[in-house]
Amino acid sequence: MDPIKVDFSGKGKPREVVIPPEKKILKIIISLIITAIGGAIAYYFMLPAINLKAIEFYYFVGIVLLIYFAMTVLTTKAIARPEYIPYVKKRTIIPLVIAAVFIVILLVGYLVSAPLFRARDYSEIISVETQNFGESDKSITTITSLEDFQSVPMIDKDASLVLANKTLGELEKVSQFIIDDKYSTQINYQGNPYRIFPLKYGDVFKWIKNTRDGFPAYVRVNMYTQEAEVVSLAENNLPNIKVSTGEYLNERLDRVLRFKYPTYMFGTPSLEINEAGHPYWVCERIDMTIGLVGGADVIGVVLVDACDKNNIEYYSLEEVKTNKDIQWIDQIYSEDLLVKQYNYFGKYSGGFINGYIGQENVVSTTYGSSCIASGDDVWLYTGVTSVTNDDSIIGFAIINQRTKEAVFQRIAGTTESGAQTSAQGIVSDKGWNATFPILLNIDGEATYFMALKDNNVVKSYAMVSVERVQDAVRSEDDANPDLEACLKAYVNKVKLSTKKILNIDYNAVLPDSIAGGESSGESAPTAPAEIKSITGVISDIRTAVVNGNSVYYIALDGNKVYYSIAAAEAENVVILNKGDTVTVTYKTAEGNIVDAKSVK
Repeated sequence: MDPIKVDFSGKGKPREVVIPPEKKILKIIISLIITAIGGAIAYYFMLPAINLKAIEFYYFVGIVLLIYFAMTVLTTKAIARPEYIPYVKKRTIIPLVIAAVFIVILLVGYLVSAPLFRARDYSEIISVETQNFGESDKSITTITSLEDFQSVPMIDKDASLVLANKTLGELEKVSQFIIDDKYSTQINYQGNPYRIFPLKYGDVFKWIKNTRDGFPAYVRVNMYTQEAEVVSLAENNLPNIKVSTGEYLNERLDRVLRFKYPTYMFGTPSLEINEAGHPYWVCERIDMTIGLVGGADVIGVVLVDACDKNNIEYYSLEEVKTNKDIQWIDQIYSEDLLVKQYNYFGKYSGGFINGYIGQENVVSTTYGSSCIASGDDVWLYTGVTSVTNDDSIIGFAIINQRTKEAVFQRIAGTTESGAQTSAQGIVSDKGWNATFPILLNIDGEATYFMALKDNNVVKSYAMVSVERVQDAVRSEDDANPDLEACLKAYVNKVKLSTKKILNIDYNAVLPDSIAGGESSGESAPTAPAEIKSITGVISDIRTAVVNGNSVYYIALDGNKVYYSIAAAEAENVVILNKGDTVTVTYKTAEGNIVDAKSVK
């Protein structure tokens, strides 16, 4: 009997029999056509950048390959007829190789972009200058007079949205549109902080009805005067807005951008207006500057005319900084991007290991950020705290949203949330909420400024010292939230706590909506009060303690009015007597007691 031969080499293993289906060429063509159609539909809605640095591009490629695989299985009916499975495997070898190549590229891209190996690059993505608080007034609003508040937003985004919604009644087709608050932008317009709100359609049926005409207006809210207005494009001799985030098809902003620039990656768009009120979409072009997929940064800007989708221009960062025709642009870098970059700086400046172990000098931004206007630019600011102690701040990160110029202003104090809690504690019996604080330099004193709201209606103003959270004051008249009264109370509070005298010029005419006028959301304040003066002989002088402040009430011969002023604002009043001749300046007002601005 011959010996049994066993082949352990595997060479004798039977190969799978590849049985092609009937009309295989036709089935391949059908699979390719449907894959192309499915890929085009996916591209239209996903809008991925055709760029190896864009993560969404890999998702798109994966979807296209899945469509081809699914169509190959369906056209061959391999699920019902297993004999075609070897054929399906053969037909999908190339797609699997393509998928493997993209996976390898992405994995290697993540590896070469990892902070573990590139910590220094991440820390240097933003350059930060360190200063003491108040060392430079370029990046923060310095208050030495009431007039300086003109660049300070009195209200936040939520209160602005309430005002914007109230003005929609001015639209002819008010029922067709709603405010698109997701893409609202705070800008510096004609010397005042404004928030610009685009519109969107109420629903898909209202879009079908109105898309041919586009949007007839946008809403502009002055965050200083608290005035809101619907800006009619027709009244400004402009065509309707055709390019918008509220569109569904070809006029949708991200689709206009993608079809024009298929390889560009874009960040968060913002709607801004030039000095003539013409609306434009400012769209940041993003690039990954560390490895393949790390270190997102802005490398340019695409400016899209909201009224004409054919009017699109790309500008490099250098052009944005030097081209005088587009100096009105305020926001190139979004808040989220700048905060992320600053946190890279705070975490990795001492190296990757130090960022997680030891954490010497590792800092992080506090929760929340806001915008302040200084000069012609808008600056983002947020508190900075040590990662080992987040109950207090060590200073503030203040970053220009147009140039990315960044400074760290060093000062120890309470966080923004701590200031909000302190301000709300003053009105705990009323249940009012404080807006996110605005950082101000009030004659050298680091100060949080907030509005106190009830259902997003401003009821009062509050100021809290950054260094001394217990130094918190508000304007006391609930019927008239008076900025000047709040500032005077704060100046007196600082004097009592530190013996420091803040020199503030109160001789400024404020809009009535700020200086004790209506703040309930009406868009048209009354005319501002007029500054007047009167000279006379004191016929009566009285004193009283109001909220811990010594207040003097002065009457002049032949006048029944008493002029009130705190001793902290005019120290000479404490030595005045009946019979002295004085000059009193005051705002035009009615009543028996009038707030004086000065007594000399």
